[in-house]
Amino acid sequence: MAEKTTYSISELAKEFDVTTRSVRFYEDQGLLKPSRRGQTRIFNSKDRVRLKLILRGKRMGFSLAETKELFDLWDETLTGNEKQLLKMLTILNNKREQLEQQKNDIAQAEMEIETAETRCREALTELQNRKDKQETTERARA
Repeated sequence: MAEKTTYSISELAKEFDVTTRSVRFYEDQGLLKPSRRGQTRIFNSKDRVRLKLILRGKRMGFSLAETKELFDLWDETLTGNEKQLLKMLTILNNKREQLEQQKNDIAQAEMEIETAETRCREALTELQNRKDKQETTERARA
């Protein structure tokens, strides 16, 4: 079966589970460049691949500016080049460092929550013990 060569905005939005508004936004940002037939946008296979890459980059934490920069570098050569690959490696390294920092921040937050939870449980147990002791004392007096 031959792969489809053109797509409507609705078809792309449905395929990638995004809104048509999102697709138009990516077009406004210069990431997608559909042709037009009157008011109708006609997306080609390249636009489809780019939308897939935009969404993948988004999941990986790439900004739209970073994605656009990579697309622009690719467009300069049509096959990519050393400059593009080095830029990609730099971005990936930065993302990895950010993720490591986030993991450390999460681990720290979990430790603080655990400490606070332990203190609360100890304080609650102490309050309950005092209350039980007070009730026992009051019963003994009666």
